[in-house]
Amino acid sequence: MYEKTTLENGLRVISKKLENTKAVTVLVLVGAGSRYETKAINGISHFLEHMFFKGAKKYTNTKEVSRAIDSVGGDFNAFTGKEYAGYYVKVAAEQIDIAMDVLSDMMIHAKFDPTEIEKERGVILEEYNMYQDTPMYQIGWDFEQLIFGDQPLGWDQIGTRELITTVTQKDFQEYKNKLYTPDNTIICIAGNIDHKDAISKTEQFFKLEDGKKGLEFTPCNQYQSNDRLKVTHKKTEQAHLVIGFPSVPYKDPEEWSAKILATILGGNMSSRMFLNVREAQGLCYYVRTETDEFSDAGTISTRAGVDTKRVKDAIAAILKEYKDVLDNGVSEEEIQTAKQYLKGKITLRLEDSEEYAHLLARQELLENNIESVEEINKKIDAVSQASIQKFIKQFFKSENLYMALIGPYADSNEFKDLLKL
Repeated sequence: MYEKTTLENGLRVISKKLENTKAVTVLVLVGAGSRYETKAINGISHFLEHMFFKGAKKYTNTKEVSRAIDSVGGDFNAFTGKEYAGYYVKVAAEQIDIAMDVLSDMMIHAKFDPTEIEKERGVILEEYNMYQDTPMYQIGWDFEQLIFGDQPLGWDQIGTRELITTVTQKDFQEYKNKLYTPDNTIICIAGNIDHKDAISKTEQFFKLEDGKKGLEFTPCNQYQSNDRLKVTHKKTEQAHLVIGFPSVPYKDPEEWSAKILATILGGNMSSRMFLNVREAQGLCYYVRTETDEFSDAGTISTRAGVDTKRVKDAIAAILKEYKDVLDNGVSEEEIQTAKQYLKGKITLRLEDSEEYAHLLARQELLENNIESVEEINKKIDAVSQASIQKFIKQFFKSENLYMALIGPYADSNEFKDLLKL
């Protein structure tokens, strides 16, 4: 079982002792993702993530930050999502002071040096270009933009070229001061550590200034898009597409019905999409159905990389699987297999202290409530044929169907008539 303590300044400390590991992961999770942005600062959350590694008070540049972690064989990284940003270091348990020292220095004393900002602009522009040139990545963002429209939930985390080329030190400082506050921050430590030590280490290193969160994320205005189809012309050897529907938000009562349905449809190599679209017809290299959940919205979708000359066949084949579950439902055998698959994957992921820290911190940050693995498994077991069919009937409708496509296609009209069940 995890343990949690809220310090006087509002900083929450969560720990999970994992008996069979000699490692520990320290994760700092902050409610500071791209949903907190306006159009004018779209991309600042992601750029800020980069800048935290550019030097602070004790570790004054990227080399010193990297050397400190590398010297003890640790791993460190960061990520920016729609609703949060995270920074973590994984080390041998006896090296936890190094992890805490590096993370706290960058989070509290980051300088956002103008010279480093200028250098990092080029790095992030190249990252931006990489996504533009990699349709397998870009197609997911295109689908979110299509289904959510022109609101923060529909914007790319990497932001705009304008923000990347113009953001200033002052912009970073103001944004950090509004969101990187004790009451909006979780310190989660998972691995070979006791809770009292987790508290002691946090109080020793994370001496955060008092302050209250100064921004709220923009609620989702479901769903803003005026069109259900987005075709991006690009000379590619393989077409990339995402076809899907709106779905339920994070921690919705039907969340696990959606996840089990996604597993049955295209969650693994024994799924319907894999066997019928890839194996039986050879229409694609990769095909996968998955769900994405946010605080107040969600999606269920299938993505695939397909032969450019057979893209319409692939679209028809994917829609046929959607239509089949709508008309005929799913079998009890499929449900039970999917349940065991999901529970097994959770068990495997939580062998990793990093994954465990992320599971706990995300729940606490978004819900102020943490479900244990046992509680999650009970929710999985409670899913029934009836609950899955209820979900399908609610969301699998032609008027709810969206498709994003990247490939060598000049006219999107040729695909419009395909979007129906």
